[in-house]
Amino acid sequence: MNILFAASEAVPVAKTGGLADVAGSLPKALGPLGADVRVIMPFYGEITSCQKEQFRLIGSFNIRLGWREQYCGLLEAVIDGIHYYVIDNEFYFKRGYLYGYEDEAERFVFFCVAVMESLSYLNFKPDIIHCHDWQTGLIPFLLRTRYRDDPAWEGVRSLFTIHNLKYQGVFSQDVLRDLLGIGPEFFTPEGLEFFGGGSCMKAALLYADKLTTVSNTYAQEIQGRAYGEKLDGVLRKRATDLSGIINGIDAISFDPMQDPEIAFPYRDSLAKKRLNKLALQRELGLPESEETPVLGLVSRLVEQKGLDLLEAIMEPLLSDRLQLVVLGTGETRYEDMLRAAMEKHPLNIAAHFGFDDGLARRIYAGSDMYLMPSQFEPCGLSQLIALQYRSVPIVRETGGLKDTVRPFNEVTGEGNGFCFSRYDAGDLLDTIRRAVTLYENQELWNQITGNAAKEDYSWNRSARSYMRLYRELASQRRERG
Repeated sequence: MNILFAASEAVPVAKTGGLADVAGSLPKALGPLGADVRVIMPFYGEITSCQKEQFRLIGSFNIRLGWREQYCGLLEAVIDGIHYYVIDNEFYFKRGYLYGYEDEAERFVFFCVAVMESLSYLNFKPDIIHCHDWQTGLIPFLLRTRYRDDPAWEGVRSLFTIHNLKYQGVFSQDVLRDLLGIGPEFFTPEGLEFFGGGSCMKAALLYADKLTTVSNTYAQEIQGRAYGEKLDGVLRKRATDLSGIINGIDAISFDPMQDPEIAFPYRDSLAKKRLNKLALQRELGLPESEETPVLGLVSRLVEQKGLDLLEAIMEPLLSDRLQLVVLGTGETRYEDMLRAAMEKHPLNIAAHFGFDDGLARRIYAGSDMYLMPSQFEPCGLSQLIALQYRSVPIVRETGGLKDTVRPFNEVTGEGNGFCFSRYDAGDLLDTIRRAVTLYENQELWNQITGNAAKEDYSWNRSARSYMRLYRELASQRRERG
């Protein structure tokens, strides 16, 4: 079975978030199950020169967007055993960052059309094109409209994965009509129209053959008003085509026994894990103590991640006997909040602003508990990495957090973390304090981390779920063909 992943980012080529982890690691898990999975993405300026040297040009052509005609180069490389194709256009992609530009509509309409045109130049015919998030949302639309009679795309089925429904690629109808060369008949309430604009996400929800999102709970949540981001009606209509498949992690990369970034390799030894805690405390200038519980947080510093709850409890939290270690970047108000907390409580909190993969891994290895009090969380990868490193998650029960973290029950001994359900600062503080209390009971803490050790956080189970879905789509192709 041949699968083409279309994504705006994928590790190890380019990354800003969890989407890149999925697009880069899921293909590796699908290969042993009988799938030839290849990835197509933009050729960004921030890709390292070492990686750029691995790509070779396999085709070039021009693409017309409205009145513009733009060059498109198609390059190929095999990295970590996976075929990567990249779309090259320096005007759109040779920039300082992956996202956040005023011409975002034009950049990713170009990318979607370039993907469609590229198939004629590939020595690869997919059975299924698997599209990820709004940046690729127009591909299912193009497949069912402009390219429906293109021999290169004959019989290809589409799957679209929602990684975060909040980000939808909504632009002016006039801009999208001009770029796509389509008429107003497509911009009706039953079509691409979205509160006066046009939505790339909605295009995918309407035109893809099947839809997935990244956890079972999130698949249910987004069909209601609270989490549906004004697309819940569309999702309810497509409920029979929507499934939730939880993400996994690259268990080879995130293996504390093999991780070169941490000082003391370990797997289930809490004694060695605490040596990593001492090393982390030393690195960040905190008092070194095996007994002091360390709470880790590696995240974008934005409201979605529950930073407002943390802000509300910062004073009582740091008055307790614990340490808080934070790595991330985001909204100025939260960075300023953390700086003020460090100034007032230098022995209890250390925050580093930016992205540092090595430090992130040392926080997973050195923290006793890991904090994710999210407003919503489609899946979340951090709690899975934390569990892999035996850092016990403290989470709000939403989306993938609810599906992967089970509250510890002192009576039955079941559970791998601590959970609260209401989005409430007091409930968060109470949950943290319960975790700290149980941390002081070595026998119970060993039981919690032992429960985490029994589970598989890799892509193995989820990859099998994707393969079942691919086979279902492929069988529909044969029936229609």
